[in-house]
Amino acid sequence: MAIELAGPGVDELRGVVGVLREWQSEGVPMQLHPGDLGWFWRFGAEATAAAVRTWSRAGQTLAVGLLDGPALLRLTIAPDARRDEELARQLVADAAGIPTGGRVSVEAPTGALVQEVLSEDGWNADEPWTPLRRDLTAPVQDPGGRIEVVGPERAHVRAAVQRASFDRSTFTDERWHAMAGGLPYADARCLVAYDDEGNAVAAVTVWSAGPGRPGLLEPMGVHRDHRGRGHGRAITVAAAAALRELGSSSALVCTPSSNAGAVATYTSAGFQRLPEVRDRCRDA
Repeated sequence: MAIELAGPGVDELRGVVGVLREWQSEGVPMQLHPGDLGWFWRFGAEATAAAVRTWSRAGQTLAVGLLDGPALLRLTIAPDARRDEELARQLVADAAGIPTGGRVSVEAPTGALVQEVLSEDGWNADEPWTPLRRDLTAPVQDPGGRIEVVGPERAHVRAAVQRASFDRSTFTDERWHAMAGGLPYADARCLVAYDDEGNAVAAVTVWSAGPGRPGLLEPMGVHRDHRGRGHGRAITVAAAAALRELGSSSALVCTPSSNAGAVATYTSAGFQRLPEVRDRCRDA
């Protein structure tokens, strides 16, 4: 049967999130996570639905994609379909049709056949990213300092730290509430770290995919005025502890390899570097 490309409606996002949860497991390459949809949900449920794509055959979902911005398609594939040639070629054909007017990139799991087909079709390797993982089978040490779990009444603090951590951030109180109202946030937490003077200095959002499955940090940031003082390590350790409490088997994060400071922060918090990954890109 033919492979069907679809864009789910808002009422169908629950099924997509459920599929992504089921596909998360230990020992496989890092891939699109329910938390990635959860973080995108800050733009609202309708925008999230508009950014999601599914590929199915005979009613079975084979792949899920997220248009994470106008020129990046983030893909993940069902475990038993990663070497499916018909699917791989369909994914590449559909990626080539993304109307950007410029450069377009595709993220896909390492080892999936779609990576090889993209290369054959003239897609080049993009800048390297470093995935990192921390095992959560053992208890996580106390990060030290004051760490607060953010609820609706403190959304403005979480949003302010995000904007102070990322120069181009557009995160607001309203977007925090939209994110927190999304389906994936039922298994998520926002944490804020404070220094000895009571300043909010770092923040992270963690996303569980359910007990016994890898959890995700997305995003983590340290206030630009408070860097170099160990706050990144503390909030990252706290994030690992929060995921363990949620039942996650491990904590995952991915950062550009060029961001040496971020890689160092994660490794200092007990994360192990995994082999670098690269998106595939080409000019439209």
